[in-house]
Amino acid sequence: MKIAVNTRLLLKDRLEGIGWFTLESLKRITQAHPEHEFIFIFDRPYSQEFIFSNNITPVVVSPQARHPLLFYIWFERSIPKALKQHNAELFLSTDGFISLSSTVPTVNVIHDINFAHNPKDLPFLASKYLNHYFPLYAKKAKRLATVSEFSKDDIVSTYNIDPEKIDIVYNGANPLYKPLDDKTILQTKQKYTGGKDYFIFVGALHPRKNIARLLQAFDAFKKSSGSDMKLVIVGQQMFKTSRIQNVYSAMTHMRDVIFTGHLLPEELSVIMGSAFALTFVPYFEGFGIPIIEAMNCDVPVITSNITSMPEIAGDGALLVDPYSVDSIKQAMLTITKVPAMREKLIAYADMQKIKFTWDRTAEKLWGCIEKVIGKRLKST
Repeated sequence: MKIAVNTRLLLKDRLEGIGWFTLESLKRITQAHPEHEFIFIFDRPYSQEFIFSNNITPVVVSPQARHPLLFYIWFERSIPKALKQHNAELFLSTDGFISLSSTVPTVNVIHDINFAHNPKDLPFLASKYLNHYFPLYAKKAKRLATVSEFSKDDIVSTYNIDPEKIDIVYNGANPLYKPLDDKTILQTKQKYTGGKDYFIFVGALHPRKNIARLLQAFDAFKKSSGSDMKLVIVGQQMFKTSRIQNVYSAMTHMRDVIFTGHLLPEELSVIMGSAFALTFVPYFEGFGIPIIEAMNCDVPVITSNITSMPEIAGDGALLVDPYSVDSIKQAMLTITKVPAMREKLIAYADMQKIKFTWDRTAEKLWGCIEKVIGKRLKST
């Protein structure tokens, strides 16, 4: 069977959460199923590292789809032409966007629908586009996958989708994320924080990541504790970050905050593994990959008590109210002042993290695809 795949988010050295999901699942699926032909559809020149096996045919289709108008042109004009030209029998999209114009059966992965609940977090046109088209995408797809029970329930209730149409396909974590030796940890702390312990946040600088409140909580923690702890924030700037800048500028302890920008996995895994604790407190997540990455490094986790995060963290994290600066601060105080709490969280995380592997992700996503393939084969 010819399976076409939306691979526009496979960007060399620029992979974010959905990009990693795409890479790790497709690498395993294409190699495990040589009986099928996969057509990878890019919107710009691609890196050869994303052509995982001989049964992949890469195709570049213009225009580059990075703006609502270009989204429409790419998915409603360019994609149907490409699917027809390459005789695709199934279209897989791992980023939630599909073509309403194409008649090719589609499997769509919708990771979360944060924009439906927090439309003002996005630029106006992007918010309008997503909130208009994603309900239509969810209804049009033959089958949906999503990354948590929370996201499944959210899609079902918000878009009135039959729950039997949706499969849960959890994310995994890169094997680079693992416990580090004392020498590596010491060297990393010397490089980034002058040898001091540090909390770490990983994620794009985006309103829903709640970085402004994290900064306020860290400042309050420093004032209460007198600790020499640092806060390292890893991620690239997105949009609507003025509040982050305003809060940062008003901090008493702003010099104890280190912004690294985007890091490649080899460096990110080391800076994560050397952290005292992960402080990941968004107010909305469909999954929250940094939670699992920290757990795999034996780094204790502070995370939010809403949306998907309690589901992913299980008992392996201190849960906080992300809307409460004091709640976040108190968790920081607890994890620094009660050594037994750190050990307890790491022990619970050992049991939780085994649920989330990329091998299992690929297996579950392929199972979702097979449900459509099976129906298609029976009808021919």
